[in-house]
Amino acid sequence: MKLASLKHGRDGRLVVVSRDLTRATDAFPIVATLQGALDDWAHYAPRLEALAEQLEHGSVPSFRFHEHDCASPLPRAYQWADGSAYVNHVALVRQARGAEMPQSFWTDPLMYQGGSDSFLGPRDPITLPDEAHGIDFEGEIAVVTDDVPMGVTPDEARGLIRLVMLTNDVSLRNLIPGELGKGFGFFQSKPASAFSPVAVTPDELGDAWAGGKLSRPLLAFLNGQPFGKPNAGTDMTFDFGTLIAHAARTRTLAAGTIVGSGTVSNRDADGGPGLPITEDGLGYVCIAEQRTVETIREGQPKTPFMMFGDTIRLEMKDAKGHSIFGAIDQIVRKHHP
Repeated sequence: MKLASLKHGRDGRLVVVSRDLTRATDAFPIVATLQGALDDWAHYAPRLEALAEQLEHGSVPSFRFHEHDCASPLPRAYQWADGSAYVNHVALVRQARGAEMPQSFWTDPLMYQGGSDSFLGPRDPITLPDEAHGIDFEGEIAVVTDDVPMGVTPDEARGLIRLVMLTNDVSLRNLIPGELGKGFGFFQSKPASAFSPVAVTPDELGDAWAGGKLSRPLLAFLNGQPFGKPNAGTDMTFDFGTLIAHAARTRTLAAGTIVGSGTVSNRDADGGPGLPITEDGLGYVCIAEQRTVETIREGQPKTPFMMFGDTIRLEMKDAKGHSIFGAIDQIVRKHHP
């Protein structure tokens, strides 16, 4: 089943979307919003799944689905917790900052609590005050949970994943060192994130979803040019069950909690940093990682962070080349108070 929230009020208008992302039908007769569905998933999910099947058979009224009409599937959420599943990325970015990486990062996930009161839509511009802040995109996978009890095991947590989607976790790289230096975590350096037009139930992913991991390439295009295609299931140190269990170690998680994977990152075949896509490598889904590799190889970074007018597109396709979640496609613009 594929679900989307069309822009409407603060929490969107829930629609069921066809598997090929061409048509949609209103879910309003069943439940008005995605958060409402998640609040009683056991009751609403079977009814939404039946509606999805009717949509595929053409037996319910439908309309043309346009991704640019979408808010993020959850336009706001009770919680957005972003993890560090790809430790290769963490190691490279810390290396760029000259920060040592503790060995425990390979066994105990990093996680921060991001702002969730208002997410960007997948086609909304990224509006920010200053290019000097070091504007970067971060391509990630995210899951949406049901209610999660405190102390849940990773195996139990995998069974509580209700939806999967893509994320652009926008980062302001030049603000991060100062904020982390205070010892209190991210805030100004992590503005609003955006999520893919469509969220899908894990069963829609077929064999690509196994063990709490999604094994398909995440495609990134910076200003229309290929920038990265790392496989989200490769080099994922912590699967989503482990990330959710980590988040729920000392608290319960409410239905509708979003847990992110952190930036998808693959190592090279020889175990070193991955190669740029221009050198037949898998590339990267954030600029900071490419800049780090440039520093390692050439002594200094050469790829600039994003400037006003730059665009980023993030998408994932199935084995037949069809878009799974639709595309996050955003332009960076200057914020005018």
